[in-house]
Amino acid sequence: MIVRSGFRLQLLMGGALIALTASPALAQTAPATDAAATAPVADTQATTPAAAPEEQGAGIGDIVVTATRRETNLQKTPISISVLSAQGIADRHVLSLFNLADGSIPSLRVATFEARQSALTIGIRGIVPYDQNQTARDGGVGVYIDGVALGKTQGLNAALFDIERIEVLKGPQGTLFGRNTEGGALSLVSKAPTGVFDARVTAGIGNYGARNTDLHLDLPSFYNISLKFDGVYQHQDPTVKNRLQGATGWNYYDRKGGRVAARWQPIDGFTADLAYDYAKDENSPNFSQLLNYNPGKYAVGSYTNGATGVLGTSLFVPGTGTACGGTITAAQSAAGRPICVAPKAPLVGVHPERQYISDVGVPQQPSVDITHGFSANLKYKLAPWIELRSITAWRGVKTDQWDNSGGPERSSFSPFVVNTANPTAINTTGTFSRYSLSFLKQNQFSQEFQAVGSVPQFDYVVGAYYYTEQASEYAATPLTNQWNADGTAYTIRSPIPGNSSAITGANSGLQRYDASCNNTLAATAPQFANSCQFITRASAATDHNYSVFGNLTFSPEALGNVLHITAGGRWTKDDRHGSLYVINNRTDLAGATGVVAPFGFKNSISRFDPMFNIAFDATRDIHFYAKYATGFRAGGANDRSLQFNAFGPEAVKSYEIGAKADFWDHRARLNVAGYIMDRSNTQFDFDYFDTNGSSPTNGAHIEQTTNAGKSKIRGVEIDLTVKPIPQLTLTGSYAYTYWKAPSAVNPLTPGAPPQQLYIVYTPKNAASAALDYVVPVNIGDASVRLHLDGNYSSSQYSFQLESTKTDASFVMNGRLALADIAVNDHNKVTVSVWARNLLDTTYVYRRSSANSTPVQNYSATGALISTAYGGILGDYGNFNAPRTYGFELSAKF
Repeated sequence: MIVRSGFRLQLLMGGALIALTASPALAQTAPATDAAATAPVADTQATTPAAAPEEQGAGIGDIVVTATRRETNLQKTPISISVLSAQGIADRHVLSLFNLADGSIPSLRVATFEARQSALTIGIRGIVPYDQNQTARDGGVGVYIDGVALGKTQGLNAALFDIERIEVLKGPQGTLFGRNTEGGALSLVSKAPTGVFDARVTAGIGNYGARNTDLHLDLPSFYNISLKFDGVYQHQDPTVKNRLQGATGWNYYDRKGGRVAARWQPIDGFTADLAYDYAKDENSPNFSQLLNYNPGKYAVGSYTNGATGVLGTSLFVPGTGTACGGTITAAQSAAGRPICVAPKAPLVGVHPERQYISDVGVPQQPSVDITHGFSANLKYKLAPWIELRSITAWRGVKTDQWDNSGGPERSSFSPFVVNTANPTAINTTGTFSRYSLSFLKQNQFSQEFQAVGSVPQFDYVVGAYYYTEQASEYAATPLTNQWNADGTAYTIRSPIPGNSSAITGANSGLQRYDASCNNTLAATAPQFANSCQFITRASAATDHNYSVFGNLTFSPEALGNVLHITAGGRWTKDDRHGSLYVINNRTDLAGATGVVAPFGFKNSISRFDPMFNIAFDATRDIHFYAKYATGFRAGGANDRSLQFNAFGPEAVKSYEIGAKADFWDHRARLNVAGYIMDRSNTQFDFDYFDTNGSSPTNGAHIEQTTNAGKSKIRGVEIDLTVKPIPQLTLTGSYAYTYWKAPSAVNPLTPGAPPQQLYIVYTPKNAASAALDYVVPVNIGDASVRLHLDGNYSSSQYSFQLESTKTDASFVMNGRLALADIAVNDHNKVTVSVWARNLLDTTYVYRRSSANSTPVQNYSATGALISTAYGGILGDYGNFNAPRTYGFELSAKF
């Protein structure tokens, strides 16, 4: 994707033209109230709240956000922000962050890492990580819960507790939020204790065995202490069944958790918010299925010699005695040696449409994510011009991962191989179905101090931040299944290395590591050998981050306080180090001594990120701004590599202009933003799966991360809300994104020519629209609420090294509720029906052609050595979730 030179100027001028064109009409609108209302926050980007405040009549209510570390009116906050309110979360039946993968907020992209639900990929404005699921790796979008940054993506798909709103802050937030926010920040704000008795219970059922319930209890305050309790349970059976008896199917989850919060206000001006939460998420990955077979239309070989009728391990041209090549040297290719690919096992089907049951059963048990944490948020209004704040937090996550999403559909090697000596025997190279096992443990501590206030003509925020993290992981990647001689049957392999006996258990796999296990002991003490051999990798990393920051806004009285000039900056020092101390028991990496020493890395940087913002209030309802900001994503090391080589941070420079306007007596709202981002030292991943049966890293996913070069990202975002009558609200959001990524040489294939790199999960066009209709009925304060939303994304890339695109998508969600039926003076009931993916749209959200094309091998000088055809199978992909629907009953006491 190429962006012409001069596009930066064109984009800035175009955005200004859009805003200025609207100005004459917008200037005629009625003045708005200055105070930011605390009514429910809007459903989507700049949309209407659930119920507008009375003083605004039938108009669109104000929206309160905390993007600048203070409560401000969204329309007067000079950055691009999207907000999803509690009502919007309920209307879309959003139970976890993965439910936002349908594109409800067009600039926000949510996807799975690989196919697993246990780790999510979060992206904004084209800053989307490919693989941050590691001990020494971060994402480019920060995720915050009540102001506390989460260090790892594992556990992000846990059940959401009582969320008041979700704020999506777009563009670099490096000044106030710090590192790893080069694309933006995703901020979840929980409902705080009120000190007034309130009890809410929701229970629901749905298809695929779904059931969910949540309980929220606010207790009356006593001795200036208010307590609030939240409990959540969510369950769904697999949407794709597993043919292996006793094994878990795919797209299953069972989530449960609780949160207790306390608010203490002993004196005027002082508030202490304390909270502890615990969540357990059991889940299985989305299913990977074969979308086509041999798309290159190569000849399909046979293991039977057509001339002699003898079975063998070599491929033959069907019906002949001529051997054909799975791997062809340059000389053989020039000589015209026949090219054949391995035949597909008869049990494996080609499924361009959604599967509901697998062709082959594989061991699969749920992954288990446990997240928990404590936070203390203190605020003290020391004087009218200053408020002191402290945010102290400790959090931890543990992930026990069991991910067998592929079966034979993702095998990049011959589906089955015949043993010439004994055709009925199981051949050790006929293994398939990679079981990705991992146990990761991470804990973090953070402390932030802030001073926030205002003096005549100036608003300010200053602060200091400290963060430390320890993460460790060990992982294994056994191949769980094995074909018979002709691919008509298979067995489940033993999880114990060296044990050739087949087993029938559904959970074949083993994660073992003994601290005393190393190559020396493995050689001298065979009792440790199995533990050593089974660990693909083990690593540990520690991170320390220190920063000081500040923002100062000047609103000169001489100009009537309509001009606001903000300057800010953040100085950061980041120190990270770690070691990779197990690599598939590879003694060949050790050198002469025969002992593998741990591979270590150190990464230390010190940098300053500035921000400048000029905002102009053309009227009380029309606001313009221009912003320059930088941000960075920390460096680290890739623990899937063979040497744990360090890579440096990547950095973004961003230029943004925007306009925010209310008009038509506050019955319409239009927000527009245009931006340009230049990213330097882009972190790109180069990877391959080792499928060589004789290789010491067989079955391993080997990956190398490098700072590949510069990426260019440009875009426009438009958000429109219209409320033509008090009962009806129409909203629409659109995001248009251009990008250009560099080309680079794959460090894992020396000599190969540079290859084009791709930014994943970034559609050129994304849009969302919603209709909300609320009409009172003659049952007390009851009302009928209808919500419909539609979300579109154009096709996009899902792998950094592949030019294959996913399908375009359009997903609708809906909810119909009879809300707030008065049972008595205090109790109200709401009944509702909901549907996600209402039209049962089917599309591939993740697609790979890695197993569809020949692999070329080059010498160090760049000469083509050979071309491998044996691994050709076909494209595989993951489909979105099918239509789900259900019924819910909610009660307020």
